[in-house]
Amino acid sequence: MMDRDRDETLRGVVFDIQRMSIHDGPGIRTTVFLKGCPLECFWCHNPEGRSTRRQLAFTPALCIGCGFCFTHCPNDVHVVVDGAHTMERERCTECFACVEECYSNALEVIGREQSVAEVLAEVEKDRPFYDESNGGMTLSGGEPLAQFPFAEGLLAGARARGLHTCVETSGFVRQEHLKALIPLVDLFLYDYKETDPERHREYTGQSNEQIIENLRMLDEHGAALILRCPIVPEVNLRDDHLQGIVDLAGSLRRCQGINIMGYHCLGESKRSRLGIAGSEGEGARFRDMSRAEIEAVVARVAELGGANVSSG
Repeated sequence: MMDRDRDETLRGVVFDIQRMSIHDGPGIRTTVFLKGCPLECFWCHNPEGRSTRRQLAFTPALCIGCGFCFTHCPNDVHVVVDGAHTMERERCTECFACVEECYSNALEVIGREQSVAEVLAEVEKDRPFYDESNGGMTLSGGEPLAQFPFAEGLLAGARARGLHTCVETSGFVRQEHLKALIPLVDLFLYDYKETDPERHREYTGQSNEQIIENLRMLDEHGAALILRCPIVPEVNLRDDHLQGIVDLAGSLRRCQGINIMGYHCLGESKRSRLGIAGSEGEGARFRDMSRAEIEAVVARVAELGGANVSSG
């Protein structure tokens, strides 16, 4: 099968394509967000990226009370409680019939199935900006390697089109998948969330041992990478973890720097819209970090011996 034919037939589930991105790799970029993630981070700011399936989001504040969803839902999911439009999500089969004529966009489907060719056609629209700024395409999520064949197809297609490629990854992926992408990726933006394996398991659902093993494999095989370190004050803002970041970065031959990412609470409203705030609203216990606090962490990491430390 020709590559062009494969681009047309290989499909995956995308939940956003963000153009003119400046924080997801060098230059101006288009970031493609793929659904699916094996981790369950308490502070997740993209909870719509956890599941690989399409999901129904509901924003009550946008509802204009037209009644379309009430009459067209086959499972009576939409109800009025104390005068307010609510959903009994346990009945929802995600048929999305209620979304078809929701004029106010109070109801929307998160995630759409697209081919490699369709995604790359969107990415190509900003090629002049990539050429001018040394930018390109970044895959993010979720965990983009959760849809490995699709991610590989996107990266191969971008490489064939002469585009610079980045992958944002949690590192909690199959090593053979990560290794297979090395020839297709110009820069890995690699998450490092917690030094202590048990604390990592407590807050993400998994230990960090496989993540570190995969990181060292990438470094040994000559992959360029940057450590991206989410900092949540109530979780990992500790000197022993900051020192762990410095020590890990210093042990890598190909690490180009450390990017400190301060926690923000945007994920909380997304969880509510997806109807998972009750069961997975862990983020509500955390507070946003100010710019001054983030820069103080950057300074502390540099003081501990970190090189090329920045904020993102």
